[in-house]
Amino acid sequence: MKVAVLKFPGSNCDQDALFSLRDDLGVGAEYVWHEEHSLAGFDAVFVPGGFSYGDYLRCGAMASRAPVMDAVKKFAAEGRPVIGACNGFQILCEAGLLPGALLLNAAQRFICRDVFLKAENHASMWTQGVDKVLRIPIAHGEGRYVIDAETLKKIEGSGQIAFRYVTAEGQRSAEANPNGSTDDIAGVLNEGGNVLGLMPHPERATKELLGSTDGFAILNGLRLVVANL
Repeated sequence: MKVAVLKFPGSNCDQDALFSLRDDLGVGAEYVWHEEHSLAGFDAVFVPGGFSYGDYLRCGAMASRAPVMDAVKKFAAEGRPVIGACNGFQILCEAGLLPGALLLNAAQRFICRDVFLKAENHASMWTQGVDKVLRIPIAHGEGRYVIDAETLKKIEGSGQIAFRYVTAEGQRSAEANPNGSTDDIAGVLNEGGNVLGLMPHPERATKELLGSTDGFAILNGLRLVVANL
């Protein structure tokens, strides 16, 4: 299989994604420049974190209008796997591929630390193998996920909430929510379950040297997805 790692001006996590996929997960991965119009030959898409276009306007707003995103929308509409981490999550929301939006952290400062995640949906291609509390790093200033009450009820009912912030013991609490996200939401899915966006960085948790290999629990979904296509 081969994963397209999108590359936008200003992004700084595309290398993390590329090398974790290639070296740690053992799948093929190549950069795709933001001005490309095709994803032909790729089996999945990784929209990386960072500060695409310097985070001018709103985080992810400019990247969501890049030429390559038209190809990503078509790719996703075909039911093929797309994952976005951190700025990638912001981009997917800005592009309308995921519900909700990401705003400034409640503490109004950049946060960089490990958090604990619990999968809320065990049926999607990304979460079916996640049966334990995960420890994954975050690094963001605008990671507060917000969504209106009506849409929250809808995505809750349709199983689109992928991950919530929890304690190490798997319990929800205000202290476990690092950024003030609505309903402790750390990641969401599209209606088809093939598009995942999350603020934590699973690609930074694929080596013991980095402190955790829990990112594999999420990224292994890439292999399962392609096997079922």
